[in-house]
Formats: sequence, C-alpha cells, structure tokens
Amino acid sequence: MSASHIHPGNPVTVDRYSGSERVNHWVTATSLVLLAVSGLAFFHPSLFFLSSLFGGGSTARMLHPWIGVLLFFSFSRLFLRFWRENLWKRDDTTWLTHVGDELSGHEERLPEVGKYNAGQKLVFWSMSALVIALIVTGVVIWDQYFYAYTSIPTKRVAVLVHALAAIVAILVVIVHIYAAFWVRGTIAAMTQGVVTGGWAWRHHRKWLKELAGGSKDAGPAE
Repeated sequence: MSASHIHPGNPVTVDRYSGSERVNHWVTATSLVLLAVSGLAFFHPSLFFLSSLFGGGSTARMLHPWIGVLLFFSFSRLFLRFWRENLWKRDDTTWLTHVGDELSGHEERLPEVGKYNAGQKLVFWSMSALVIALIVTGVVIWDQYFYAYTSIPTKRVAVLVHALAAIVAILVVIVHIYAAFWVRGTIAAMTQGVVTGGWAWRHHRKWLKELAGGSKDAGPAE
C-alpha cells in the first residue's frame, strides 16, 4: 500500500491513490462493465444485440468467462491493497445511521471519517462477496473446461446464483458511480490520484489528521 502525503501549495493537495492503484481500479471497473454488457446479452433475447459490441454472440460467449478471470485477479489485487482500511469500526455504524446528513450536505453532523466512509466500505465488502460468488459459479458453468466436474442440477443452481449475483453487482456499481459523481472531487481522486486539502477536510477529516500527524487542533487545509 502506497504512502499518502500532504503537499503545501495553493491549494494544498493530498495524495489519495498511487498510479498503480488507479490502474488497478480502472482495470477492475472496465472488466465489470464488459462483463455486465456481455452478460446482459445472454440474459434475455431482447438484449442479445449487445453481443454485437464484441463481434457477435459466439465471440461474446468466448470472451465473457476470460474477462471474469481478469476481474477476479484484478479485484483480488484491489482487495489486498485496501481491506485493512475498509474494516468496520464503531464510527461507521454511527455514520450510517446519520447518512441523511451526508446526502443533505451537513457532513459536520457526522463523525469524522477515515479514508473510507461506511457507504464506501459497504460497497467494498459487498463487491468482495459478489466477485467470489461470480467466479465460483462462473467456473461451475464454464463447460468448455469444467463440464465433467459438476452435475446438471448443480449447474442449474449455479446459473441462477450467477445471474442474481450479477444483477446485485450491477446495482452496487451503479450506486458506487452515482456516489462518485455526487461527492465532487471524487472522480479526480481516481483519475489524478490527488485531492485538495479542503476536500479531504470536509469528507475524510480523520484520514487527513492522521496524515498530518494526528493533530487534534488541525484546521481545514484550503
């Protein structure tokens, strides 16, 4: 995990994500989008036209599981990078019960937040569980290589679980994207790797204080 630093200037900037972390994130995000599009093409006949984006149904069917393998390894790397910072704490429960203040722009009523708030942690852990479910069920129904290892009834259950997990994952990603646009400055953190001191003070004050040395009387960094 890379170290973050505060850089004096006008405005003050704070490192949030390293270059490798950002690449890891965007590989994962791209894999999810490609899997969602190709998976929806197989989900219902009315959506089969989406397979044309991959060169046709047979090509989409061939690429889909391999993209799933890419997602699994990319997300695994993401998990190893960030799981410690996403461990649930008592303040997260308090934050979650007052999430309405976050949505209404009254962050001052919420407990100070570390690098990730409770909503971000829920996205992280739910996606962790969903990716595991998707890769396990995906292997079970990947008949080209694993047909002989499971029974037909098992494959039927796996198809159902795979589809349900995919639907939930798509919904979680939509929430994640919406939140990223809702909180201005979040997109820049994952594209440029830095945020302003003011942004860090407003949204992740505990994290900023930790970077500054844990000073309790630290003021907002503009």
